[in-house]
Amino acid sequence: MPGVLTHLPSVSELLESAPLQSLVARVNRNVIVSRVRTFLDGMRAQVQTAAASTHVPSASELAQRIAEWITIQEQAAWRPVINATGIVIHRHLGNAPLADEALAAIADIGRGYASIEFDLATGEPAERLLNIQRLVAQLAGAESGIVVNSFSGGALLIFAALARGREVVIARSQVGELDDDFRLPEIVAESGAILREVGSANIIRISDYVAAMSGQTAVFLQARPTDYALVGRTRDVPLAELVALGHKRGVTVIDLLGSGGLIDPARFGIRGETTVGESIRAGADLVLFCGEKLVGGPPCGIIVGRRQLIDSLGQHPLARMVRADKLTATALAATLRIYQDGEIAERSIPVLSLLATPLANLQHRAERLAPQLAATGLASVAIVPGQAYLHGEPVPGQSMATVRLVLRPRSGSAEELGAALRRGVPSVIGLVEKDELLLDLRSVHPRDDAELVAALSAQRPQASETTPASPA
Repeated sequence: MPGVLTHLPSVSELLESAPLQSLVARVNRNVIVSRVRTFLDGMRAQVQTAAASTHVPSASELAQRIAEWITIQEQAAWRPVINATGIVIHRHLGNAPLADEALAAIADIGRGYASIEFDLATGEPAERLLNIQRLVAQLAGAESGIVVNSFSGGALLIFAALARGREVVIARSQVGELDDDFRLPEIVAESGAILREVGSANIIRISDYVAAMSGQTAVFLQARPTDYALVGRTRDVPLAELVALGHKRGVTVIDLLGSGGLIDPARFGIRGETTVGESIRAGADLVLFCGEKLVGGPPCGIIVGRRQLIDSLGQHPLARMVRADKLTATALAATLRIYQDGEIAERSIPVLSLLATPLANLQHRAERLAPQLAATGLASVAIVPGQAYLHGEPVPGQSMATVRLVLRPRSGSAEELGAALRRGVPSVIGLVEKDELLLDLRSVHPRDDAELVAALSAQRPQASETTPASPA
């Protein structure tokens, strides 16, 4: 085997080949060198574990293989996809898509300089994000607000500023792993605060909070999960009741909403989601929620509540470390401005538009699409009712009626067709169940219908080929 390895060309020899020279001319040389070494290391490992008769390609053949591999690797890792999973806020697909107004604002501000921390009227430096924070506070009905780079960053800032060295009291039933791998105990520990769990795994009473109180108690925390639910014999303490106790005893009450919409999703059939305004009206001192979920904005964390507490957060050293960048702030500001008219928001903010689409509209679209997809000859197509989900998990109250296109391949398997569509341009992500490919229209924007047909049509030559399964 060592003799076989000695026949492998060196990195410098391969770099002199025409295919790799062409890549070096348009891609950073250091990147190409690193990729060549990685490829050779992988080949050496294969040779060492293979039979003695392993064929080692010639230098020119190997260079061509490496060039093709690098070209594939250099393709954008992030590509636009058509989300036909029926999961409206899909964390693995970027959560909520942005409104056209937000995209236009990013392009406008991002292409040059911008008055991010500059007052055009006075010519003097200005507080960063002040106008945005005022707007989000007004929409939520709160005294003040602050925007940070993520939900986790907001939680870290809150606990570090308000509870370092002291206790954060929470119901044991609420200490779970939330969406995006958010583990509350880890965040609290990093902030320097102490998490104290009270109650049982399914039952919490106000008396549990009273019994837990001491001179070390800084915060009563309520954390509302978005992707799991306790069922059966459960009991929770209403936020208003917890607020009454906290305010009586001088303890700050914080509500971690997760999704946190500015418009009640109950009007779309989604139950169990508390709006930011509802938490503020219940008396929460601070409410933390995500910008990229029900709000329909960019990934960020938004904190609203009492002005004194918001000011404390803004003055903490961590505030600069977790503050939102200019493009995030720009997209959020554009999104929030749409909310000043609720009817326009439902039409213009994609996540709200998808939730608000009447079932009859989905049915009409399915009836138009089905014959077009069937005309590709790749699969038979049926229209069936189904259930779509807000966050992807079958949490009670978070499902919506939907319409699905069911594709049964005429050759090959549904998994193979699904894999081919994922790799196509445009990429289509559906669901495979019982050797059927399901395309759920609840999460597909109407403007993507033509692209959906084009994506399937593009698979005609290779639909029958066997393709390896890829991670979802």
